[in-house]
Amino acid sequence: MSVSVLSARTALVTGASSGIGWETARLLAGLGATVLVHARTTAEAEAAVARLVADGARRDQLVELAADFTSLSEVAVLAGTVVKHYPALDLLVNNAAVMAPERCTLTDDGNEVSLQVNFLAGHLLAKLLRAPLTAADGARIVNVSSALHRTASMNWSDPHRVKKYSRVAAYAQSQLALTMDTAEMAPDGSGITAVSVNPGQCETALLPLYGRVGAPAAEGAAAVVRVCLPDFPVVNGAYYEGGSVAPTAQAAQEERSKKRLAKLADQLVGQAA
Repeated sequence: MSVSVLSARTALVTGASSGIGWETARLLAGLGATVLVHARTTAEAEAAVARLVADGARRDQLVELAADFTSLSEVAVLAGTVVKHYPALDLLVNNAAVMAPERCTLTDDGNEVSLQVNFLAGHLLAKLLRAPLTAADGARIVNVSSALHRTASMNWSDPHRVKKYSRVAAYAQSQLALTMDTAEMAPDGSGITAVSVNPGQCETALLPLYGRVGAPAAEGAAAVVRVCLPDFPVVNGAYYEGGSVAPTAQAAQEERSKKRLAKLADQLVGQAA
């Protein structure tokens, strides 16, 4: 594939300090994109960029950005920085994710930590970056999801699962929410297309949730980058596995549930939006 296929395009990859996120940033830069490399801290972002340069990426293609997604105010500041410096954003890859901890843990914003990092941060970014995404010609939002979303259910009465907590259930719910919210991130008339993708089981920090051997993170990143490419046709709101549209959880197909989730997410991000 031509190394210039994404030249003059700008991509924000969240959670790009390691694993699938770092490999996605590497591949996108290799195809000519300017990549905004997000990490939790400035030191982690700088280290990720240094590794990308050592791997052959051009330094002038890479921009380090830091925000701790356990703080919605930091997500908002990150979005503000992008809007200020990049009037057009071609790609938003919502890859950042954490494993749900053993015990229910709430952020300072009052949200269960995996729900906030894995879903609410991406929901908020999609809202706050609507202007530069709309300004780009054919922008895409790519949500890195998981097959575990099919095992999940939304706990509408207790979305933070304070009353009955399971780390696997909490993580799976966060991935279901991300998948369900995908189409809502690209409203009609915005010119944006949003999809979710299952990168497969890879050797990342999340692998213990699956309890199996994983493929190299680069393989998962290749699946993510495939749906980023302008010559790869995608359907708004669709979920991809192995390069093809795949079935989602039933809840992700219910318009009423998707609208309910969007309303809940807006409430949970609150003033940060």
